[in-house]
Order: sequence, then C-alpha cells, then structure tokens
Amino acid sequence: MTTTIEERSPLKPWVGVPCELSELFRPYLDTLAEEMIDEILAGVPEYSRPQDEEYARLVRLAVEGALRQFVDLIMDPDSSWETVAGVYREIGWAEAREGRSLDVLQTSLRLGARVAWRRLAAESEHLNVSRRTLASIAEAIFAFLDEIARAATEGYTKAREQEAGELEHRRRRLLDLMLAEPPAAPQAIADLARLAQWRVPRTVAVVVLYERGQQPFSHPSLPPDVLADVNRREPCLIIPDPEGPGRGRMLESALRNWVAAMGPTVRTEDAAKSLRWAREALPLARRGIVPSDRLIRCAEHMPTLVVFRDEELVRAVADLRLAPLKAVRPRHRERLMRTLLACLQNGFNATEVANRLHVHPQTVRYRLHQLEELFGDALYEPESRLEMEMVLTVWLTAPKDDPRPADVIRLEGSKRPAAPKPLAVGDRR
Repeated sequence: MTTTIEERSPLKPWVGVPCELSELFRPYLDTLAEEMIDEILAGVPEYSRPQDEEYARLVRLAVEGALRQFVDLIMDPDSSWETVAGVYREIGWAEAREGRSLDVLQTSLRLGARVAWRRLAAESEHLNVSRRTLASIAEAIFAFLDEIARAATEGYTKAREQEAGELEHRRRRLLDLMLAEPPAAPQAIADLARLAQWRVPRTVAVVVLYERGQQPFSHPSLPPDVLADVNRREPCLIIPDPEGPGRGRMLESALRNWVAAMGPTVRTEDAAKSLRWAREALPLARRGIVPSDRLIRCAEHMPTLVVFRDEELVRAVADLRLAPLKAVRPRHRERLMRTLLACLQNGFNATEVANRLHVHPQTVRYRLHQLEELFGDALYEPESRLEMEMVLTVWLTAPKDDPRPADVIRLEGSKRPAAPKPLAVGDRR
C-alpha cells in the first residue's frame, strides 16, 4: 500500500510562504515551464528524444505538474499531492524499465530547481518579495524536491521488484523447459534464455536437493548464472559449466544447509539425463548409503548408483550367489561378507584388505580360506566376482532399518558347492 505524501510530511515549510504569492507566481508558470524543459533537455541527453512524443509528454507533464503543485501548496498547504506524486512514480517506473539509476532524474530535478530559483531571484524585486520570504521559498523548494524524488523512488522500486519477479518467472520456466522429456527444441531454449537474460553454456549439471534437518528455511546464495527453483515439488538447480574453476567450492558453500546431489556433467541439451542420475543419488543419501555431509557428486558414486538402480534384482541374485553363506552363523556371516567385499575390491591382496578392515592380515587369510571352502572356484570367476561385488555392496550398505538386514538371508533351495583343493591364500592376487 502506497503511503501518501501528506501522511509522510508532518513538516510543511511552504506554510511559511505568504499565500498571496501563489497568485503572483501563476502568470509566470507557462513561461517558466518552457525554460525548465529546455534546460533539462539540454543538460540531460537521456531525456532529449524529439521523436518520442510520449516521452516528451511525460517530461512536460512532470514539469508543469510540479510547478502547479508547488503553487497550490503555497495557497493551501493541505492540498492533495496525489496527482503529481503519481506522475513522478510513473517517471521512476520508466527509469527502472530503461535500465537507468535515479541519478539522471536527480540531475534533472536539480536543473529544474535552479531555473526556477534563478527566475524567482530575477523577479523578486519586481514582485516585492523580501529576503526573508525568499529564504522561506528556498526551504520550501528543497522540501518539495525531496517529496517528488521520494515518489519517483517508489515507482522505481516497484518496477525493479516487478522486473525481478518477471525475470525469476522466466528462469523457472527455462529450468522446466531444459529438464523436459522429451527434450525441448534448442531454438525454444535459446529464445527463452534470451528473455531470461541467461547465456546458454556448453555443458551443465543438475543438482537436486532437500533441506538438511529442521533448520529455518534458507534460500541458497547462488551466482546469477545458476538457474534455481527451490520452491518446486522437487527443488533443483542447473549449474552452467560445472567443471569451471571454483564451481565446486561455490556449491559446497552455498548448499551447506541442504542435502544435495549433483548429476554428471552433460551437454546442455542433455540436462534431463543429469537430472535422472541426481534423482538416483538423493534417495541413497536419505538412506545413508552414500555420504550426505557434503555435495554428492554422482560421478564419484557411479558403481553404487548403478548397482542400486534395480535393487530387487540384485537381491534376487544375492539369494543365488551368496547361498553358500546359509550354513554360517549370522554374526560370523557378516564378517565373512565384509571380508569378501573388501577382497573383491582390492584384488584379494590380504595386506590391503587388512588395512581396509583394520584387522591382522592373518585374520584375512583365515577368513578367505573359509570363503574358498564355501564358494569353491566361483570365488575367482570373473563373472561371479562382479555379481558378488554388486550384491554385497547392496546388502552391506543397507541401513539398519532395512526390511532385509545383512544377517538375514533367504537362501532356500541352494546347494553347497564342493570344496576345492587347498590354496596358497597369501600368494593369491
């Protein structure tokens, strides 16, 4: 709601100006207005637009309206400001829409006031205006300029807020368009990007996120080239040139109050693909399968993401591949499973596995000997090793509240393979 100038101005210096001067000034207003307009157009090139009739009309309306308003206030200090205030709000609006600051308007106001004061000083003796009255008029002029400048600022601020809202709306539409499937036409993206004042980059990455904990909502502080919509059902960002210098640190800092997963870097037209991978990672972060204390980069967790894309299938394969563990006590079974996964990930090097599990290498060799007795040659077959690594990754990273915990394995109908010949475990690589 706009506050009227009357409500804002308890001090009215024009009260001290003799009211009879208003009638003395009126015959000079038209001539004075022309002088002021000429001075403003000469001193402010931005306002000199001989071909723009609408703009010339607005300048004239502003000058003439201000002069009439000032004279009316001398006659009646309680007269309404709304008409002239509306004109200056419109001028402030126009300044914002044309991308200028209010400095140009302030210059024009000073030029106009200088012309008015010069003319008043020249005519003061003829009009029998005393020095004391001139001082009162000067004070009234300064106060009057402050008020119309304030009205212009209101219009300017409102225009900038609306412009920012329009730009934000266009950027949200652009984000939706870039993430659409099937992909939008490149020209459609380019056209909307131009309206949204966004340079289309060569590569992008998509970040999906949710707020961390119960902290008060805080909008991430992001650079202007990042497309963001944290109010949509699935908050997300589009990061241009994600591999650029300092991008990672910027995101880590901006998203410290959010759990965020960033999809792989892709061509701009493939943004939806980056979104799909980011969507795969975020639920795993919720379950504690991938760490969520910092930005989750999908490119660093691809094996885990691929394995968990069809978790039910992996669990079904686990029933087959891990069947030999059915005969092992649950507590010891999990130790063997963790040892087997570490062996698969470290080429069966007992020393490296021991360091990984924080146990003695001889303990690793003992467990591995047990695993060889359980699984036989399948333990080292390339196809079996890949499948076992996948199923163990899923099984052992399941949270404690998973309905299928690691120490409960359905292994119905499986047969134990024959025991192999003794192996030189310590030499196995």
